[in-house]
Amino acid sequence: MKNIGNLMKQVQDMQARMEEATERLSDAEIPGSSGGGMVTVVVNGLGDARKVTIDPALLGDGDAGVIEDLVLAAFNDATAKSRDHRTEEMSKVTGGLQIPGMPLPF
Repeated sequence: MKNIGNLMKQVQDMQARMEEATERLSDAEIPGSSGGGMVTVVVNGLGDARKVTIDPALLGDGDAGVIEDLVLAAFNDATAKSRDHRTEEMSKVTGGLQIPGMPLPF
């Protein structure tokens, strides 16, 4: 019985560490750019887009703010659909078994 108690304690500790790691990933800001820095996207450690910046020189007289918001929304929509797809595929492997504290693979 003592071994089961130790195992449960280890599982709880691991779950707490995973939650802390997920929070740190959620708070991280990781920039990526293209076009020599003319387009920049900032994502968090979970892959969620946080900010898009487009150099107005790329747009001529267009409104960069509207385009940035649309790109950000499209990116986040694709990311959400990707996570749903990943969850669906993983549930096929696990038979729908939900393992507490087990994060989605990303």
